[in-house]
Amino acid sequence: MLLSNLALLVLSSCIQLATARPALSSRNEGTTTCTPKPAPTHWGILMPRAFAPLDVFGPVEALQALARSTHLKLSLLARTMEPVSSAPVSPAMNRFNSSFWPSFVPTDTYADNPPIQVLLIPGGAAARSPDLGPELEYIRKVTPSLQYLITICTGAGIAAQAGVLDGHRATTNKRAWNEMIPRGTNVKWVSPARWVEDGKVWSSSGVTSGIDLTLAFIEAKYPNGSTLANDISHTMEHQRITDWRHDPEAEYFHVPPTN
Repeated sequence: MLLSNLALLVLSSCIQLATARPALSSRNEGTTTCTPKPAPTHWGILMPRAFAPLDVFGPVEALQALARSTHLKLSLLARTMEPVSSAPVSPAMNRFNSSFWPSFVPTDTYADNPPIQVLLIPGGAAARSPDLGPELEYIRKVTPSLQYLITICTGAGIAAQAGVLDGHRATTNKRAWNEMIPRGTNVKWVSPARWVEDGKVWSSSGVTSGIDLTLAFIEAKYPNGSTLANDISHTMEHQRITDWRHDPEAEYFHVPPTN
């Protein structure tokens, strides 16, 4: 009888956890667990040539604030240790021959294979590159060992090409929607959605939505997460959007709702 009562108590706790924050989550119904994973401490960020800087440094700004209150480690991953430029690979995407493309220094190569727990994949012109072989190979290799895979903007198109979004719900930049979704015909693309959570896979729509995804992730996965996420957003003077379905760009770019 004691064991039976204990089982009922545990089940009741699970139900309470599953229904505690419905407005702030885009997770699938019925995918709750009583043994949440430990909060990740080692983040990896993919840096393909021509990635969009804010796709990376919007989330990094929030995570850097988090790192002041908990231990975090960052690995910036690239093919080599040479600086990675945000310049487009194709001259056709730089019609005015601009030189307004900063470069960023990696901390690790794909071959180093540091033991990251989260991989963040940015988008930008990188998603349209014809030369993503090393990135796709690394994503396929590392994803099974990750706690979480996060895509920002058209980074979902890169992850989709690697096949790691197959069977998952995900979203991407609405301006690039019609260009990105054919890259993952087995992905359950979601619109409207500012971000989507599906188990270990989190994806955001375009650029700045990655900040709201990161704050939602902090809230969901770190101790005292709600307070931390709100404090970080105020420190950044970022007007946080907590509704994952808030996606006016879907209507603006005429992306039809998915079921």
